[in-house]
Amino acid sequence: MHKSDTEIKILGLSVTFPDKNGGDPIKALTDINLEIHEGEFISLVGPSGCGKTTLLRAIADLQEPTSGIISVKGMKPHEVRISQKYGFVFQSPVLYEWRTVLKNICLPMEVMGIPKKERDRRAEETLEMVGLSDFGKKYPHQLSGGMQQRVGIARALAIEPEILLMDEPFSALDEFTKEKLHVDLLRIWKKTNKTILFVTHNIQESVFLSDRVVVLSPHPGRVSNVVDIDIPRPRSLDSKDSPEFSKLVTKVRHSFEGV
Repeated sequence: MHKSDTEIKILGLSVTFPDKNGGDPIKALTDINLEIHEGEFISLVGPSGCGKTTLLRAIADLQEPTSGIISVKGMKPHEVRISQKYGFVFQSPVLYEWRTVLKNICLPMEVMGIPKKERDRRAEETLEMVGLSDFGKKYPHQLSGGMQQRVGIARALAIEPEILLMDEPFSALDEFTKEKLHVDLLRIWKKTNKTILFVTHNIQESVFLSDRVVVLSPHPGRVSNVVDIDIPRPRSLDSKDSPEFSKLVTKVRHSFEGV
């Protein structure tokens, strides 16, 4: 596991949503306490309704906490978002069909006012990083689902964020494509040394990718356990065949409460 300064500190975080039918408020998260270190790969894993995405959105300044504190490098999430230190990869890459791959990657940088020469340099660099150098002039409909998601990752990296937030980015893909992207993501992470928060409901995925797995249980969402993943790096798909991998998958599975 990476040992360095604390990058994200969460203290007593709770998020409550009002009931649309006038009933009791719904507690999405309660009393979340967590420290994430610079350069770590952290997975948030749990069943539907445990608040994984809500927690990610709160860190990203896309969801206002009801109570508690989130500190990112000593700043509030809003300050971090405004300073463009977050990169966000969603379940769907949300690409504009009328823009080429390169122009899709450039779009956030256009909004940020980055000069065209620099936009093009970053777009080409990140496209090469995700293995799509030859597809910059293609349009989204010409790409497979896995390739489109690579474009989404390239777009998030192109703004040069310090923290990469990923919300179940591979959930819609077949297992073969997913495994290839797992290996690619670890390669990119090693090269860029970003801090990554990765939301998933797939236990094996979380164990293969992560330094630590944060296990969330629902009703209301809370941290049931934090499991250290001490499988040596670099990891390959063969790592999944080891007894250590199976033990850690079992440990994560047994960490859920009240499911």
